[in-house]
Amino acid sequence: MSDAFNTASLMAKYFAGARIPYIFGYPGDPNIELMEQCRREGLQFVLACREGTAAFMADTFGQLTGLPGVCVSTLGPGSTNLVNGVATAFLDRTPMIAVSGQMSTKLEPIFTHQYVDHVRLFSPVSKWATHIVPEAAGSIMRKAFRLATAERPGPVHITTAANVLSAEATDRDLRLPPFAPTAQVSEAFTVFGDTSRPAALLDRARRPVLLVGMAAVRGRCGAALRRLSEELGLPVVVSPKAKGIFPEDHPYFAGTIDMACNKKVWSFLASSDLILAVGFDAVELIKPWQLTVPVVHIDSVPNTDQVYAADVEFVGAIAPVLEAFRAAGRGQPRWSEQEVGKYRTELFNEYYSGRVSGKLNPSDVVDTVRAAMPDTTIATTDVGSHKLLVGQGWRAQQPLSLLMTNGLSSMGFSLPSAIAAKLIHRDRPVVCFTGDGGFAMVQSELRVASSLGLGVLVVVFCDNSLHRIDLKQMVKNYPSSGTRFEPSDIVKLAEAMGCDGERVESKQALEAIVARGTNLTRPLVIEARIDPSQYVTQY
Repeated sequence: MSDAFNTASLMAKYFAGARIPYIFGYPGDPNIELMEQCRREGLQFVLACREGTAAFMADTFGQLTGLPGVCVSTLGPGSTNLVNGVATAFLDRTPMIAVSGQMSTKLEPIFTHQYVDHVRLFSPVSKWATHIVPEAAGSIMRKAFRLATAERPGPVHITTAANVLSAEATDRDLRLPPFAPTAQVSEAFTVFGDTSRPAALLDRARRPVLLVGMAAVRGRCGAALRRLSEELGLPVVVSPKAKGIFPEDHPYFAGTIDMACNKKVWSFLASSDLILAVGFDAVELIKPWQLTVPVVHIDSVPNTDQVYAADVEFVGAIAPVLEAFRAAGRGQPRWSEQEVGKYRTELFNEYYSGRVSGKLNPSDVVDTVRAAMPDTTIATTDVGSHKLLVGQGWRAQQPLSLLMTNGLSSMGFSLPSAIAAKLIHRDRPVVCFTGDGGFAMVQSELRVASSLGLGVLVVVFCDNSLHRIDLKQMVKNYPSSGTRFEPSDIVKLAEAMGCDGERVESKQALEAIVARGTNLTRPLVIEARIDPSQYVTQY
């Protein structure tokens, strides 16, 4: 690099070198130089309506690609608005590089207007919070990329003072680190605790169950998982963010933990005599771990959280561990397909309990949309009562085909996530499930989706309440307070945002509309007026 260029240019070249096509954000004065250099490198700046939703978009980019999603905010309120999205990436283990502008280095030590200490603000919710400096710009960017993508992945926050971005980068080293593993060595793992090999552990177990989490998705363990399950007759329970790693029409699929019918799934796990926790990250648990069943921890990182106790840990590449267990398996399958099928029938009978005849039930919405969409569909879901039904009832056939925030569980995630998903995969149908409460937080992003020409199907569960909180008030025999709101005309809102809008109150009406969902040229927003009675049975 013989030609002089500034720090902003170096950052932009790192983003372009990693083949990151989009930057999501809401800019301010300190970002102007970075935005211009990114434009020159061919990156598209996606202007969100708020910094937090821009970070949700970047989070989805990170989930779907494995590369760090990039989001940008200005100083002061821009940076504080960004925190929620960065925290989402932190607890959902998503690679991200978040950039916040700052006042000049001359003013930062002494000025107070719009000043927030970014390092102190972002350190609790990021893997690293730092300032970019011209003398170490290349080294900082290389570290940021590697740290964001290393296990467990997460966000890095970089503060960029306006005068620093314009300054010549004297550290011009443009060397991207390796992101994903390129090879796996057989038996590439370390055993902690009981030194027994997999054969001994399996010989002692008669009813083992596989509990599979999102690290197995990152480790691309689907094929190894399926071989192990089929050859040893092991049921597979997945975490919400691992849905699709194991086909949900498979005879050994045993449901999703901590979604609808959670008591039934926990009871099934309690009936086992050994749980193989495969890439299972306890950050996804909504209910505390109360099982006394022995657990074997299989992951790329040790069981340092200790949310569940495991006397044996296999730490390293996950797929080779699964192959070692498969090779060690002997005798008849531990579970028959009929046994798992009987349990699964009971699970979904419970899932459908509480439905009201003649009304549009929440499960009707999930089933109707699922039936109309191909297996390649990407669905996103927001947080609330509907999430529990989507999390259990949406049949995922591919990894990363159902996206949600489960570690932080932040409302308002689903719509910006769907926008980013459609940007990345324009050839795949994208469905956004959201409650009317979460939708109200981010509904302005519809204009972003329409301006980008994104044919996203947006389904809004409308019951005019924050139903999860309403239910908890009900359990305590308290009246509903602060959880009900007046209905909005979502159809008119959609049309005002350059989208198509429809209102439905029956399953039949919904069926007629969602048939259009695979061939949209702009967003279609469905105001689904549901009867929330079914939620009560899932509480």
